[in-house]
Amino acid sequence: MVALALKNVGATYGRVKVLQDVGIDDLRGGSVTAIIGPNAAGKSTLFKRIASLIKGPGLVELSDTEAGPRTICYMPQDTGANAVLTVYESVLLSAKQGSGWRVADEELAAIDRLLKALRIDDLAFRGLGELSGGQRQLVSLAQALIRNPEVLLMDEPTSALDLHRQVEVLDFISATAKRDGMIVLIALHDLNHALRYCENTVVISNGKMAASGKTGDVITKTMLRDIYKIDARIEHCSQGTPLVIVDGAI
Repeated sequence: MVALALKNVGATYGRVKVLQDVGIDDLRGGSVTAIIGPNAAGKSTLFKRIASLIKGPGLVELSDTEAGPRTICYMPQDTGANAVLTVYESVLLSAKQGSGWRVADEELAAIDRLLKALRIDDLAFRGLGELSGGQRQLVSLAQALIRNPEVLLMDEPTSALDLHRQVEVLDFISATAKRDGMIVLIALHDLNHALRYCENTVVISNGKMAASGKTGDVITKTMLRDIYKIDARIEHCSQGTPLVIVDGAI
């Protein structure tokens, strides 16, 4: 099973350190980890560093008990829109990255299944430039998942989705991670989503890791006061699910 570890990971833009000393013990396949923190804290930079899109100190270690290629897929916040391609073409292009251009019937069938599972099969032959922001986020997710990644980095993947679709997508990602043994790291602003869907949580603040561990141990009244500058409580609903209740800004 795949495992991911970060050891003193950092990143710089020019001479400016924007991320430093992030360390996370082994994350195992099947787990979903929330990356949380204020705006401009360094969450997107951390994802780019893990995906080797930018350089910096420290080690990103990906290990696996099985031989074969190891894939890290990064789903950025801004998915953009290429008006030339249809949804289906864009997902097919992602599926063929790093391989030959011969397309097998099973690859087309896999795309069909994925678009149907995400409930965007009706968009298959529409141009990307015609889509709403939420629809483009779902297409971006399909582009990442069709590559069968061992590690999936999702940067605010539900920011443009309505509440119904947010829950659908997070349910789907959680189930897919467990089924396929995939490691998912997901940047979230909705802390109640983190409490519901993520076993582990990492807090990034001012370019540094402020906390890391089990989600219920990390998202606390003290952390919310110190990092988010809010007066808040952690309450439990009638079904025992923890919820963040915000009383006001500090």
